[in-house]
Amino acid sequence: MDLRARGWWLLCAAAALVACACGDPASKSRSCSEVRQIYGAKGFSLSDVPQAEISGEHLRICPQGYTCCTSEMEENLANRSHTELETALRDSSRALQATLATQLHGIDGHFQSLLNESERALQETFPDAFGGLYTQNARAFRDLYAELRLYYRGANLHLEETLAEFWARLLERLFRQLHPQLLLPDDYLDCLGKQAEALRPFGESPRELRLRATRAFVAARSFVQGLGVASDVVRKVAQVPLGPECSRAVMKLVYCAHCLGVPGARPCPDYCRNVLKGCLANQADLDAEWRNLLDSMVLVTDKFWGPSGAENVIGSVHMWLAEAISALQDNKDTLTAKVIQGCGNPRVNPQGPGPEEKRRRGKLTWQEKPPTDTLEKLVSQAKAQLRDIQDFWISLPGTLCSEKMAMSSASDDRCWNGMAKGRYLPEVMGDGLANQINNPEVEVDITKPDMTIRQQIMQLKIMTNRLRGAYSGSDVDFQDASDDGSGSGSGGGCPDDICGRRVSKKSSSSRTPLTHALPGLSEREGQKTSAAGRPQPRALLLLLLLVLAAARPRWR
Repeated sequence: MDLRARGWWLLCAAAALVACACGDPASKSRSCSEVRQIYGAKGFSLSDVPQAEISGEHLRICPQGYTCCTSEMEENLANRSHTELETALRDSSRALQATLATQLHGIDGHFQSLLNESERALQETFPDAFGGLYTQNARAFRDLYAELRLYYRGANLHLEETLAEFWARLLERLFRQLHPQLLLPDDYLDCLGKQAEALRPFGESPRELRLRATRAFVAARSFVQGLGVASDVVRKVAQVPLGPECSRAVMKLVYCAHCLGVPGARPCPDYCRNVLKGCLANQADLDAEWRNLLDSMVLVTDKFWGPSGAENVIGSVHMWLAEAISALQDNKDTLTAKVIQGCGNPRVNPQGPGPEEKRRRGKLTWQEKPPTDTLEKLVSQAKAQLRDIQDFWISLPGTLCSEKMAMSSASDDRCWNGMAKGRYLPEVMGDGLANQINNPEVEVDITKPDMTIRQQIMQLKIMTNRLRGAYSGSDVDFQDASDDGSGSGSGGGCPDDICGRRVSKKSSSSRTPLTHALPGLSEREGQKTSAAGRPQPRALLLLLLLVLAAARPRWR
């Protein structure tokens, strides 16, 4: 055998194309009938399909042996393979989003119902227990619960400042109600407020509620927010288009066997994995931060339990409020004497009522509710599902190959290797963009990462930092930092016109805003929360919001 003949024989054998290039033309025409059936079943015109195999010099993607595909068929099948892969990616993403949405709906609904039940208990018991001390200030309590809901839902509020302002305003109103015979101008109430830290008129309840509520609410909302961010990331990554090199590789993987007259050959497992690892290289780079996010979410659930946990605290806000009002009533005489000592004798109101009558105090009774394990079941299920989806991004190529690409069950001589039926010899690439430099199936430019996916990696990092702050009890800023203002996603649950409306309420009174120590708040902490409400460098808009907020009537 001369060298030219030997070279041709080796080429045919190596490519496993002897049947296509050297075989009986009659056998080729028979194989095209099956291709016609498959092509027609996909909705394409059978007029494109040749009756017998033809020379394949016109093919741009598939190997150029004898073929059952025309140029139009190859283009149609390439477009179809592209669409089918994108559909498979969206299906996988929708399934993951549905899992996250189920978790969010269950846990978010539970925390919101706890707060609703607390407010309902307050509305049912406080009128009989405290009479006018509650009924004349019902709006203040409603406003407090409204702000707690906004905070839980991700509003840009400072919870410690919100609570401190509530106690300060409540003290002013209740002190006036307890002394209707006295004239108490604004400057006298200012003096009362400045002494409130030392006097502790509400006992320890403000301090206890501040410490526990901050940790409980930030833990609850950060977990729910994390579910929303995770779902948003999945949704946005699913919209990232496949590149042209990926489209060519997927066509070769899925339909070139049809064109070469071997439609029954399914892709070799390692061949399929290499193609999809190249196509989804950017997506695999989400893996590290995705795992960090899910691990942090599982960690934060530890803050749901115990006396200071979210489960107990969110459902017990009304109890701290009741203890606070009871303490004020019990300490009324002592408090009044100390206020007079520090602020002077207020004038008697000549047109006011006479000496205050003895107020009848009702007895607070809480309806005992048997403990439920609702949250425990929800969290247990969520933890299990979060563990299951930890490797979603790096397992995606294998999952799609197994479930969507009709991958062969084994690497043997009967699977499609991109050139013919035969073994696939190249090694499987690693995960992520950097590992695709030598991918034999997809040409990947590792110097040009996809920017949409890089932005989502940053969103995962931001959310993970928030969760870690929540685990340590830090009150974190949940103002959205995403590129398009939707990073908080479905987990935020708070309209932008509400959540972003302000940092804190400001009084419409002409007197100096409360910057002194407030009940249950140390002087240093009072300075910190006051500083949190100051306008920042981007504060032209914020200043306008504060001016608008100042126009609202005070509830003094």
